[in-house]
Amino acid sequence: MSGSNVFTEAIERLDTAATHSKAHPETVERLRHPKLLTEVSVPVRMDDGSERVFTGYRCRYDDTRGPAKGGIRFHPDVSREEVMALAFWMTVKCAVANIPYGGGKGGVICNPKEMSFAELERVSRGFMRGISHVVGLDVDVPAPDVYTNATVMAWMMDEYSAIVGHREPGVITGKPVALGGSLGRNDATARGGFYQIEELAQIKSFDRGSTTIAIHGFGNAGQYFAQLAADAGYKVVAACDSRGGVYDPNGLDVPTLIETKNSSRRVQGQGSEISGEDLLHLDVDLLVPAALENTITMDNQAGVKAKYILELANGPLTNDADDALAQRGIVAIPDILANSGGVTVSYFEWVQNKSGLYWELADVHEKLRTKMAEEFRAIWGFAESKGITMRTAAYAIALDRLAEAHEATGTAASYAR
Repeated sequence: MSGSNVFTEAIERLDTAATHSKAHPETVERLRHPKLLTEVSVPVRMDDGSERVFTGYRCRYDDTRGPAKGGIRFHPDVSREEVMALAFWMTVKCAVANIPYGGGKGGVICNPKEMSFAELERVSRGFMRGISHVVGLDVDVPAPDVYTNATVMAWMMDEYSAIVGHREPGVITGKPVALGGSLGRNDATARGGFYQIEELAQIKSFDRGSTTIAIHGFGNAGQYFAQLAADAGYKVVAACDSRGGVYDPNGLDVPTLIETKNSSRRVQGQGSEISGEDLLHLDVDLLVPAALENTITMDNQAGVKAKYILELANGPLTNDADDALAQRGIVAIPDILANSGGVTVSYFEWVQNKSGLYWELADVHEKLRTKMAEEFRAIWGFAESKGITMRTAAYAIALDRLAEAHEATGTAASYAR
């Protein structure tokens, strides 16, 4: 699916939610358009002495509720439209999580798998130089995303600090703890989703030992979720990455699987081999898409048998596939709620950076659990009362919160820079 369709689908979900929201039509219209979209060229001297120019983007979609917030991804498929869609989703996600942020997103068109460590650092620092005039502690706060991590964030924070002439750890979240990162940020996305599954388990009276889980995508979020679920007694029966996966109906040895994946860069060595497409069609209780957007489409949704879907990835279901699954009674916990643990702990990190006071790990986990449980219960209850999907309920609640802020500011848009 093209990047333009990704953005179009994002806005379609806004329109659906508007019918269940108190938002004024003018507020909805404002949210159809990003506030600022920046495109930069990033010239980089490669290890072989040649120069390559990479294209990067940063979108500040909306900052009415607070500074824009959203990750930076390094991927060959990054596009202008994808970045806008992801920034829109972040706007909604921060409102769903009810934290004082707007939405942003960034990306560089590159393939980190083909770069040396030194080349990756040059791209990271060069991109920050390019966008330094549109980000800032109280303006737009990036974080890690696909193929970026704490080390990349550290390089970017250091580069920004050099540009502004003083150390500014709060300009980036997802940093190493030694440079102002928060304890608990590394597994926050997965942990937030796991806490929501625990809430669902209470509502539906799940028996953990017999509740089966398949995970599509075994990077950071997929691995952490698998470990948390296994530690709690759930049965993780399948996992895959871009090269394929494994399936064992009796349950996988998750710690060994994670070790194998990280040492060999492949999900292998247990049960029977399975393709990513076949994993989506397993008869399991919970399916966890944890890779990229548009994983489940109209072409493959008919084979999905899971009772529940937890969207740890951004946009893993297309709109038409989502509608088809809902008609069959499959409940999708939408990305804007399911993976909001990451941005919530990023907010915790930003608060700690601004205050200079740092929290213990147990405090981070408890604050995250409270926030995830509160918002999950609110959206579940709204969906049940209105007879709508959790996705529509999440968007409607987010839109109400955004509308309250938008309509309080009047008609003149505010620009920090």
